[in-house]
Amino acid sequence: MPQTQPLPNEAYDEDLLTEYADLYQIMLYNDDYNTFDYVIELLMEVCDHTYEQAEQCAALVHFSGKCPVKEGSYEDLLPRCSRLTRAGLTAEILPR
Repeated sequence: MPQTQPLPNEAYDEDLLTEYADLYQIMLYNDDYNTFDYVIELLMEVCDHTYEQAEQCAALVHFSGKCPVKEGSYEDLLPRCSRLTRAGLTAEILPR
């Protein structure tokens, strides 16, 4: 019996794109310059964190040296990461 290839399914392709679109994260790194309060304020403003989320991320960055602070599509994360770095934080976008 000959095997046939399934026809491409646009909905399936869009599901895959949606699934893989969020494969990026902003990694925030520790520094010796910015205060906890400043970092918390920026994470709440730029990354839409609650106070508790921002506080936990700031503590992880301080004690571990880095922390992923936001996941999403590259297009969503790029302006957020740019705002963090323009504000004096050390951050970059990485694949998850």
